[in-house]
Amino acid sequence: MFELADPLVLLLLPLPWIAMRLLRPADGHGTALHVPDRVAERLVSQAANAGMTPGARMRNGMVWAIWMLLLMALAGPRDLLPVSALKVSGRDMAIVLDLSGSMVRDDFSLDGAQITRLEAVTRVGAEFARRRSGDRLALIVFGSKAYYAAPFSFDVDAVARRIEEATIGISGRATNISDGLGLALKRLAQSDAKARVVILLSDGVNNAGATNPVGVAELAARMGVRVHTIALGPKDLETADTGERGVVDAATLRAISDISGGESFRVKTTDDLVAVTQALDRLEATDGDGLAAEVWRDYWPWPAGLAAIMCLILVWKDP
Repeated sequence: MFELADPLVLLLLPLPWIAMRLLRPADGHGTALHVPDRVAERLVSQAANAGMTPGARMRNGMVWAIWMLLLMALAGPRDLLPVSALKVSGRDMAIVLDLSGSMVRDDFSLDGAQITRLEAVTRVGAEFARRRSGDRLALIVFGSKAYYAAPFSFDVDAVARRIEEATIGISGRATNISDGLGLALKRLAQSDAKARVVILLSDGVNNAGATNPVGVAELAARMGVRVHTIALGPKDLETADTGERGVVDAATLRAISDISGGESFRVKTTDDLVAVTQALDRLEATDGDGLAAEVWRDYWPWPAGLAAIMCLILVWKDP
């Protein structure tokens, strides 16, 4: 649909003619506002252009044409393009990813090859993020401390790329679950989405920070934020030998999800991780209403460019 963004601009079309009539040089003595003769000659057509040469008439017509083209450009000619509506779920989802030192353990496999826990998480997690069209996603990473890696955005591809780029060590090598979850809640406290969700993935035991993760989960429950937890790794803290390394505190993660009204998942293989992301897709479905978006194609450069060319021609012919 073609239209003008600001059609009232066209009301300025007779402005030069009106200005020249009102600002005509005064007769007699005294102070008067004088308009250059060249402007007067080119903007005001005297009665039927009497006494003007053909060249003068052409210059006069070009000046008026330039004025009209400039006004047309300012009026903003444009066309509404058909676009598909974005399905908006009304959900803000924070993905909280453990980047502690234990994520380098290569006890996962993919396509028959041994890979690290981080590689499994980044590959499967990025695919999960790309399927969340309609959600506003954010990424928070934590080790010894928590960092805001990607702000809330409908651009799920951008968040997926940040997941793929995640590396061990940027946030320290310890495991501070409390800070990771706490930073997510701090960001979600500023959200007015109708649903607020945290996906918390960790492969270790909370061994940094002064806050108990369960206490942070109670805060999430008071805020109405669901926390789904994913315990990653082949061995549980509850059943592992004393002092054994590389174990995950599945019990604490399960308590966090229970308190906040979320679900807890246990992941020991890459296939388990894929199944969990599919289960989360079902739990947090992305169906929503279409959000209308108006995308316009602007045509103002055409009259503006033509006016510029005509100005150059006018200057070249009458320096």
